Amino acid sequence: MPVPRRFDRRPPERDTTKVNERIRVPEVRLIDDQGTQIGVLKTADALLFAQERELDLVEVAPEARPPVCRVLDYSKYKYEQAQKLKQARKHQQQITVREIKFRPKIAEHDYDTKKHHVERFLKHKDKVKVTIMFRGREVTHPERGTMILDRLAAELAELGVVEQRPMQEGRNMTMMMAPSKAVLAGRVGEDLAGEPGGDGAATAAPSLATDAAAADGPLAATAAIADAQSADGAAPEQSAAPDAAPAGDVQSADATAAAGQQEQVEAPEAAAQDAGAAATGTAVP
Repeated sequence: MPVPRRFDRRPPERDTTKVNERIRVPEVRLIDDQGTQIGVLKTADALLFAQERELDLVEVAPEARPPVCRVLDYSKYKYEQAQKLKQARKHQQQITVREIKFRPKIAEHDYDTKKHHVERFLKHKDKVKVTIMFRGREVTHPERGTMILDRLAAELAELGVVEQRPMQEGRNMTMMMAPSKAVLAGRVGEDLAGEPGGDGAATAAPSLATDAAAADGPLAATAAIADAQSADGAAPEQSAAPDAAPAGDVQSADATAAAGQQEQVEAPEAAAQDAGAAATGTAVP
């Protein structure tokens, strides 16, 4: 079921400017379409003067005695005035006033949260009204509120300027902050670390291939690392197989193993001879 429209009881807006036959005074002071003053004429003669030029007789100064009328194209005049008003609204910047409230005993984390809200408001080019609310006997220590407001203004000096210094109003202390010229010009928040040739790009470049390949899997990561090494001019290391060892290394390894076995055989025999010599009391050479 459609919602019925509410009846608007306000009367429609009507143009109150008197044009042509709506001018009821007996005499008018006439100005032609070139801006030249013709003089005081009877209203019928002034209307005939405008009709001969296919223009309108428009009353521009009804308070004068006699009223001042001008000959012009009224429809074109209304259109030009509407366009001028539209352009004026387009170039007019609307300022919104936001308000945020602090307490004199505010905790550090709550202060940081509210400070970020003020920062966001200033970046949106809004004015901020910062209020310190005092309760009970807290009003006897206004210096605490002043300290908080001064700290906030100092930490946000790059984004906002203080339009109204802290002022005590009953149990509230208020301060007005407005966006700075840098914020209004859009020069705040520019990040230069990502520019070509900057430190941020130079640091992030070597790991791009590895990170992207690691997301696809270990084989892709290995291939990406090999490609990166070949691109840098360094050949990938090749693992040596056991069968490809040199002959001299194999012989030295065999000799070392044989010497170890001979020592293992001679060690028990020497231990037995020492034990027998100790029993008989003779010295073994």
